[in-house]
Amino acid sequence: MNTSLRGLRESAARCTACDLYKHATQTVFGEGRPGAHIMLVGEQPGDSEDKEGHPFVGPAGKLLHSALSEAGIDERDVYITNAVKHFKFIERGKRRIHQQPKQIEIRACRPWLDGEIAAVRPQALVTLGATAARALLGPSFRLTAHRGEQLASDLAPLVFATIHPSAILRSPDDETRHAERARFVDDLHVVAQALADTRQERAPA
Repeated sequence: MNTSLRGLRESAARCTACDLYKHATQTVFGEGRPGAHIMLVGEQPGDSEDKEGHPFVGPAGKLLHSALSEAGIDERDVYITNAVKHFKFIERGKRRIHQQPKQIEIRACRPWLDGEIAAVRPQALVTLGATAARALLGPSFRLTAHRGEQLASDLAPLVFATIHPSAILRSPDDETRHAERARFVDDLHVVAQALADTRQERAPA
């Protein structure tokens, strides 16, 4: 198997390792450049992503992009992907409702995610949401206990976990939504600052 991002993307487009491909429109692979300093890993593509073929282009993606900008993170230095590459859903009338992927589906997609990490070699890896965090950091990981912390992991020099932007959109009222978005931006700013500190430490005296 070609281990370049292009080769991985082409191979993943033909993936039948679990049954999700049977109902999804297409594989939604990660996007960004090799050598991007930050990798963001979400759960799975949503309805918009499944239709368009790109990660984080729906409402949660728009929130993520604005939060990255507010945190001072240049998106040209970010690789964005998901732990699962196909949209899992149930149909209710004309709507397709997101369903959480099973462990067997997450495991089936893990080689693609591992390949992306190896090809990109990010300095900072950030999981978005509990599903992505447990997929990469183990089933016992608790996001509520370790959100925003720098974590010990061999995935990347800097590893963090925060919520998925879709959780902000599900907030029960505007006040909670604004507070959760501000905290999410704070989490991303912590990542940006840790990366800046690491670069400064490595700079020649």
